[in-house]
Amino acid sequence: MPQLIPKPRPGGLDPASILESFAFRMMYSVARDQYNASDLDSFQALAFAVRDRIMERWFATQDEYYQLDVKRVYYLSLEFLLGRLLVTNIINLGATDAYADAVRSLGLDLEKLANCESDAGLGNGGLGRLAACFLESASTLGLPFYGYGIRYEYGIFRQRIVDGQQLEQPDPWLRYGTPWEIPRPDVLFPVKFYGRPDYYTENGIGRFRWVDTQDVYAMAYDFGVPGYKNSTVNSLRLWAAKSSREFDLDKFNAGAYVAAVEDKTSSENISKVLYPSDDQSAGRELRLKQQYFFVSATIQDVIRRFKKRSRYWDDLPDRVAIQLNDTHPSIAIPELMRVLVDQENVEWEPAWEIAQKVFGYTNHTVLPEALETWSKELIGRLLPRHLQIIEEIDRRFRLLAASKGASASAVSRMAVIDDERQSVRMANLAIVGSHSVNGVAKLHTEILKSRVFADFQNVYPARFNNKTNGVTPRRWLLRANPELSDLITEVLGEHWKGDVDHLRELEDHAGDASFRERWNAVKHARKSKVAEWLKRAYGMEVDPEFLFDVQIKRIHEYKRQLLNAMHAIALAHRIADGDDSIVPRTIVFGGKAAPGYAIAKLIIRLIHSVSAFVRSSRRTAARLNVVFVPNYDVSSAELLFPATELSEQISTAGTEASGTGCMKAVMNGGVIVGTLDGANIEIRDAVRAENIFTFGQTADEIAKLQTAGYDPRRIVESDEELRRVIERIASWGHYGAIVDALTTRDRYFHCVDFAPYVATQKQAADSWLHRDEWARRSILNTARSGAFSSDRTVREYAREIWGVKPVPVTVDF
Repeated sequence: MPQLIPKPRPGGLDPASILESFAFRMMYSVARDQYNASDLDSFQALAFAVRDRIMERWFATQDEYYQLDVKRVYYLSLEFLLGRLLVTNIINLGATDAYADAVRSLGLDLEKLANCESDAGLGNGGLGRLAACFLESASTLGLPFYGYGIRYEYGIFRQRIVDGQQLEQPDPWLRYGTPWEIPRPDVLFPVKFYGRPDYYTENGIGRFRWVDTQDVYAMAYDFGVPGYKNSTVNSLRLWAAKSSREFDLDKFNAGAYVAAVEDKTSSENISKVLYPSDDQSAGRELRLKQQYFFVSATIQDVIRRFKKRSRYWDDLPDRVAIQLNDTHPSIAIPELMRVLVDQENVEWEPAWEIAQKVFGYTNHTVLPEALETWSKELIGRLLPRHLQIIEEIDRRFRLLAASKGASASAVSRMAVIDDERQSVRMANLAIVGSHSVNGVAKLHTEILKSRVFADFQNVYPARFNNKTNGVTPRRWLLRANPELSDLITEVLGEHWKGDVDHLRELEDHAGDASFRERWNAVKHARKSKVAEWLKRAYGMEVDPEFLFDVQIKRIHEYKRQLLNAMHAIALAHRIADGDDSIVPRTIVFGGKAAPGYAIAKLIIRLIHSVSAFVRSSRRTAARLNVVFVPNYDVSSAELLFPATELSEQISTAGTEASGTGCMKAVMNGGVIVGTLDGANIEIRDAVRAENIFTFGQTADEIAKLQTAGYDPRRIVESDEELRRVIERIASWGHYGAIVDALTTRDRYFHCVDFAPYVATQKQAADSWLHRDEWARRSILNTARSGAFSSDRTVREYAREIWGVKPVPVTVDF
């Protein structure tokens, strides 16, 4: 590394200023010089230099919010799947070329340095990735927005594949630290557990206080989230658990070394790992502890910020909007009530009115078994005062529902407390305690209103609304696909980057044969990049001349990776039988199964058996390839979505809340093969039916099959190809549970959708052979993807739920 003698500009984004900041950070933060700095050291120094630019804007943003006394949004999510941040932060600073030029002048490569960063795997899938997209979009839109979650020491597990089976390993993403976080040891809040409610009177008024508790401290770690080419930097605050005492000195002095630190270790386990296994009582207790831990700290932080200005409590909804990202943070509702009623002496009725105005709830599932519940016993033991408050919320709601004419059975279904199971329904609590309840796709919202929570329509007729999800184009197009972004910029100019609705202008170029040829060339280059990566990282051979058919998402029965695997077997059979019309195809799977989800892990093993089966025949392997990408994460997705030609979005109709993978694929010119489920319906309407391949039962038809009594055996008996596929699966052994699921229950309707799926796949593959026409279809998909930007989604939340407006921030350097 040569000596640096730049002439910097403070806060500047020119190469000279960047080099000066880099050199300063290399010496004074990383403690290396040009003789002994590794690529990891260079990444750290560069990230610190980028953070310096973010910091200047961060201070200006927070100062502007304080001076104007604006209403702020607090987004509570148990997951934030951030991925790597170096390049996306540079993109949002508007300085990609300057940083690339600066590091190039030192003989370094920006992408190589970026690959030194660990993925911040603080999420499990779409829920956490959506939260990350919302953070970035809110900053880009200049909205006063704070994300709150947990600083897990270990994120979602690292997935290894051994003999075709998933093995979970810890993900120590903080092994080398992260340059993006700012520890805040002064922001430290006590979080209480256990104990008992104590009734007392004050001035003749009966009140409760929570006493004899076991306390843990929550310490804040902040991440700055810059908006795109503006000066707004919002905050993501993650809480880490700290013991209320270091260790028991008496035990230590007595020689009981392990016992001396046992309490400390136990306390700090709360923020140790994302989603501890909940198949045992200890795991469930820890998970509930996690939820309350970050909620309690967040509510204390929100109230602290609110109290900086002397106000009446009635002002709280005019200054605070709290959005619950799914049911995980819904314990925040009784927590805020506890703070208002027990600590601030607000009477119940005004406190409840304040809470309902403050909270909004986003639902992310229509699957009844996925709606979170906690036993009264566990809540009563861990959070005894909260159980009392929940019981009072439940009592008052039952009276309200009955007064609205709800029947006794309807009241029982809507009640916060399930008397039969002696449990608390957290989704019902979130609905009752919020002024807004939104689904995340039009179909999802309609199912919530008409089926899952139909009874609530009579009690709260205006409470439910739709906010279709979106993804940030800065991450999923500018960052993930710079080649395609450059081609788009060449024909449209720069303005589309700030407003992706301008992608519509690509429609004018879809009829240009030379542009279609260049579009195909970019896609082929991205496929070649993936082929090189798979060869280098995993030793997998993939031919970029094949159709890339990609399904990358969390492994779950309702997402139907099994249906995709069954289609692969059917293709292999057809090729082996001499069918030369099969289009050469690589089927790419990627995704993790929850550690305790046995059937999902078995599906992963089956995919590897299918892959081996395909490879076992030279004739089959010449036209078909099946690969499973291990440890699927955000960085893998950034490589795979730009290379995707056919995107598998094949969930059972009526089960996928939204699905954001479909949006990432379409934004990158991928073409969907999918059911009319989740956001697929809206994508079909946006890109038009001729540019998407749909198949299978609709949500209404699935509901009718469920009511009428669905017998998959009849379908298997009448469909020779399906029967042969199932027999093949059975012949491999190990898969009795899958065969049984398909032939006896088939809860997710693989059998009835199999023949339509195979037929539609053939139609899609045959269309792909007409490369020029396929390019036109791909271009139109990207051109019409602007509606699925998270910018649009966040604008709708801001306007219709939160009641917040953009706050311009100006920084002069």
